[in-house]
Amino acid sequence: MKPALIVVDMIKDNVGMHLSANKSHEFTKIIPNLQRALKACRSRAVPVVFANDSFLEGDLLFSGRMKPHAIRGTEGVRVVEELGPEPGDTVLEKRRMSSFFKTDLDMTLRLWKVDTIVVTGISTPGCVYLTAMDGFAHDFKVVLLEDCCAAHRPDIHETFLSVLKRMPLDTLVRIMKLDAWLDELQTTGHQGVA
Repeated sequence: MKPALIVVDMIKDNVGMHLSANKSHEFTKIIPNLQRALKACRSRAVPVVFANDSFLEGDLLFSGRMKPHAIRGTEGVRVVEELGPEPGDTVLEKRRMSSFFKTDLDMTLRLWKVDTIVVTGISTPGCVYLTAMDGFAHDFKVVLLEDCCAAHRPDIHETFLSVLKRMPLDTLVRIMKLDAWLDELQTTGHQGVA
């Protein structure tokens, strides 16, 4: 296994916007687990990619119910301080939900000889899921760390994961807990992307 960790949308506007709108802490609850995942990956030279919303003023996404946020060039598109980024991490700006859509993520992962993407972040039924499925569509194995991603409500997160667990892709798109994945990472002895 040659993994890369993808942290989706853990940026100031998304985490902060959610907290102020609903007085819920679902998005911040995963930060300690994300910190553990990041520490393990960085210590083993596993690539870390922060895939961040980065929209333009007047974006089509804002013509419906979604309020303008994560505007490119603002402080709101920066990763929350608790997570990084650190030197060596990659920050990827994305205009749509999937981290693969019209970005160079696929080429970058292939350059690093990655065969497995480990997807984390927010929101489970949106950007996390679409990144995972697009990764699979690009012929990467996928691990979705269920305790390193969240939806705005825990029942939505759990319901969505229960559907994914029933899909017939269980060896190619795996839903795992962080501790189980860290054990697997330790067992494989992965050291870097070369």
